[in-house]
Amino acid sequence: MSDQTQASGPSAARLSDRRAFLRFLAASPVMTPTAMSAIAAALAAGSSDAFAQSYDVLRAPQQATADGIISAPEQALNVFDFEPAAKKALPPAHYGYLASGVDGDETLKANHEAFSRIRIRARRLIDVRKIDTSVTIFGQKFGTPIMLAPVSSQGAFHPEAEGAVAKAAKLKGNGMILSTVGSTSIEDVTEARGAPVWYMLYPTDDWTVTEALVKRAEAAGAPAIVLTVDRQGGRNTETLFRLRREDSRVCQDCHLGGFANEVSRKPMFDDLDVTKVTNLYGTGMTWDYVDRLRKIVKGKLVLKGIVTHEDAEEALKHGVDAIIVSNHGGRAEESLYPTIDVLPEVVKAVNGKVPVLVDGGFRRGTDVLKALALGATAVCIGRPYCWGLAAFGEPGVAAVLTLMQREFETIMKQVGALRIEDINADAVTRA
Repeated sequence: MSDQTQASGPSAARLSDRRAFLRFLAASPVMTPTAMSAIAAALAAGSSDAFAQSYDVLRAPQQATADGIISAPEQALNVFDFEPAAKKALPPAHYGYLASGVDGDETLKANHEAFSRIRIRARRLIDVRKIDTSVTIFGQKFGTPIMLAPVSSQGAFHPEAEGAVAKAAKLKGNGMILSTVGSTSIEDVTEARGAPVWYMLYPTDDWTVTEALVKRAEAAGAPAIVLTVDRQGGRNTETLFRLRREDSRVCQDCHLGGFANEVSRKPMFDDLDVTKVTNLYGTGMTWDYVDRLRKIVKGKLVLKGIVTHEDAEEALKHGVDAIIVSNHGGRAEESLYPTIDVLPEVVKAVNGKVPVLVDGGFRRGTDVLKALALGATAVCIGRPYCWGLAAFGEPGVAAVLTLMQREFETIMKQVGALRIEDINADAVTRA
């Protein structure tokens, strides 16, 4: 029973007549799906003001889940619901690759846990019926500040791979960054997205290959080349190694030794001579390498993996156009420094001269607002949309983006922000 008392007498009769009328409308062959949904909600509510008031408990259909794991995207209440569904859908090793941080996964955990130490200051009596969540970066307008971070080898999660992700991003208005070792070419991803995507560059240790990758990405329209600089020291992905033990498949059937075999199914390396390449990550990179790359990149050059004010200041000296504060989603180093905690020092060092983006641990719309309040231009998410991809393909990605955007819009209204520019440091405090 609700907190309302059971109707009786004339009121009950009127309610019964109203229900009969609604059922008559529902049976009409000309009713639209939207109208049908409204009528169904009204019938379920059983209240005279059902059309005027939306009850939270009726927001989603009541559907049972097996073992608490969703079986359809619309069952999800938040992005966390997609992780167990992804784990169920994937072979252990593939899930391990997605789930793994480095060493004890402590930095991975810290990335998200740090958001709980930041509080949001709500404001009242501001008309927030109309808000604008759009952002413009490098002259490209996106419907939301939530961008899709580069994640490698998405064919390991779903056959449609980055193509499905790009279609969902197009539908929801999100920006997207494609990995060098994605399972889909930049040309196909750009077509599916319906707009240019940024290109994340693993530089390799062969300049000829690096230059070819940059030229191909720019020829496909990529407005930004995103150089990843946080993989120079190698990494110990213990969670991946542990879950591989549970995988009965023979990994060598797909993963053969040697760089050429490693990238043989990565379309960005098609027709390239990789015989001189020994690693993807340019382990000998210095700031001189950034200078060299700056000379050949015709568009914008972004550094991904900056986590200190010293490196942010140095990046500006070398002509970098933007910075992504990142520890590779907790997969670069076990520093225990969450990206949301180091964001302010990078923002201060940059002093508004270039955009500052951030990734690492974003799971809620409130997380997004906290980052923007601390000075980020936009945020990038990785694992959440890959959970959606692994579990349900394109609809799963779209559902993840919808949920995070809905949460973000809700908290924007609570702080009284009508535009992204209205979100500032006054919106948050440190616990």
